[in-house]
Amino acid sequence: MTTKLKAKSKRPLKIKEELALYTPNFSLKQPDTIQEINNLDSNLSQHFHSKFLSQSVLTRQHVSFQANKTRPAYRWYKFKEAFSASLVEYLLSKYHISGKILDPFAGSGTALFAASQSGLDADGIELLPFCHRIISAKRYLGNGLTSKDIAILKRWSDEKPWAKSAKTIPLNKIKITDGAYSPNTLNAIEQYLASISKEEPKIQIILQFALLCVLESISYTRKDGQCLRWDIRSGRQLGGKAFNKGNIPTFTQATSSKINEIINDIYERNLSLSFDKKPLQGNINHFKGSCLNVLPELPKNTYNAIITSPPYCNRYDYTRTYALELAMLGTTEDEIRDLRQQMLSCTVENRAKDLLHINPKWAQAMEITDRQELLQSILKYLDDQKNMGVLNNSGIPRMIRGYFYEMACVISECLRVLKPNGLMFMVNDNVRYAGVSISVDTILSKIAEELGFRIENILVLPNGKGNSSQQMGKHGRVSLRKCIYVWRKA
Repeated sequence: MTTKLKAKSKRPLKIKEELALYTPNFSLKQPDTIQEINNLDSNLSQHFHSKFLSQSVLTRQHVSFQANKTRPAYRWYKFKEAFSASLVEYLLSKYHISGKILDPFAGSGTALFAASQSGLDADGIELLPFCHRIISAKRYLGNGLTSKDIAILKRWSDEKPWAKSAKTIPLNKIKITDGAYSPNTLNAIEQYLASISKEEPKIQIILQFALLCVLESISYTRKDGQCLRWDIRSGRQLGGKAFNKGNIPTFTQATSSKINEIINDIYERNLSLSFDKKPLQGNINHFKGSCLNVLPELPKNTYNAIITSPPYCNRYDYTRTYALELAMLGTTEDEIRDLRQQMLSCTVENRAKDLLHINPKWAQAMEITDRQELLQSILKYLDDQKNMGVLNNSGIPRMIRGYFYEMACVISECLRVLKPNGLMFMVNDNVRYAGVSISVDTILSKIAEELGFRIENILVLPNGKGNSSQQMGKHGRVSLRKCIYVWRKA
C-alpha cells in the first residue's frame, strides 16, 4: 500500500492570516478570570462524569517507556515518549481487538510490534526519519536472523572491525549537535560508519540501529524535556547550575554492549529466533510523513482500532531532543526546520498551519472546535496574558490554538478510517500554562463526541502529574490528570 502525498505550499503565513485560521465566526462571552475558566472546566467535567474511570491496574510506567526497560527488543532504543508494549497488550485483550490497527503517531513502533505479536496487522504513520530506521531494523530482527547473520553480528561485537579501519565517513554536522562528542568518540563513529557500509544491506540496517541506540549515552548530552542538556565537559553549557552526566562510556564499550544485547534478546539455544520471545505474526506497514498529510489519503472504514499517543501540548520539540539521531542520518538544518513545522503544533516555534488548504473537508472539525467554550475561553485568557507581557513565551497561545485545531482534524480522520464500531485509544496529558489548567482530555473528548464518536471511557491513572517548578512557584501546585481516552465509532 502506497500513499501519494500532495505538494503543500511552504509560504510562511503572515500574522493576520494565522489569526484568521483560528478565529471563530461567532461571538462567545469570554470570561476574564481563571475562576470563571475553572467553572467552565467543571461543567465540562460534569458532562463526562460517568465516563471517568479510575484504573488502578495501570501505572505511569505503562503509559511511558519505563515498562519497556525490562522487555527484550522494546528496550533496545530508549524512546522516552513511547508508551509500553504491556499497555498495548492490555488494551487489545481487555477490549477484544481483532483485525487491523493504526497508530497515526507511531514513534518507534511500540503499538505496531505489540499488535503484530498478537497476530494483528498494523499500520503506522510517523514524521521523524530516525523512527523509520528504528522500525525497519526491528522488522528485520523480528522476522528472525539466520545463524550466519548472528555470526556476523557476533564478529562485530568481538573483533570491532571499525577500530582497525583507516577509512571514515564524516558525521553530518548541524549547529545544535556541534561538540556533542569527544574527539575520540567522534572519530570512532566515523570509522564505524565507514566500516558498516561494506556489509550487506540487512546487516547495515541492524548495525546502524545499534549506533542510534547508543548515541545519547556516548555524547555530552542528555534528553531533557524541551531540549538537549549539555554536560559541562562539552564546553557548551550556557549559564545555570553546572551539569555533569557522570560516566560516559567509550564508543567501543557502548556499541559492543548494545550489539550483544540485541543478539541475546533474539537468540535462543535451539536457534529459534524471535522478537521478544514471540514471533511477529501480523504485517507491519509504516508511512513516512505527517499524519495531517497521510491520514486523508488512507481509505475509509479500514481499521478495527487506533492505538496512539500524540505529542502532548507541552512545548517539547522532538527535532531538538532527538537532534543527535537526526544529524547521524544526514538531516540538514533546513530539513530539521521543515520537520519542526510539519509536526503537530506542540512547541512554541510551530507556525499556524492552513488546515483548510491541506484538506477543505476539515471545515466541520474546525467549526466544532470554534464552538468549544472552555477552549476558546482559555485561548482568550492566554491572549490577554500575552498582550500584558506576562507570558514567559509569546508563542504559547498560538501553540495551544494550533494543537487543538490540528487534533480536531486528526480525530475527524481517525473517525473516517475506523470501521463501524471500531475503537480509538489515545494516551495524553493535561497541561497548565499561566496558572490555567487545560483539560486536554475533556476538550478533545467533547470535540470527538461532536464529530461522531461515542465516548466509552476516560481511563484515569491513579496518580496525577505535577507541574513545572516555574508554574508551582508562581501559581501553586495542581495535580493534572493523565488519561487514556476510549472512543468508539458509532
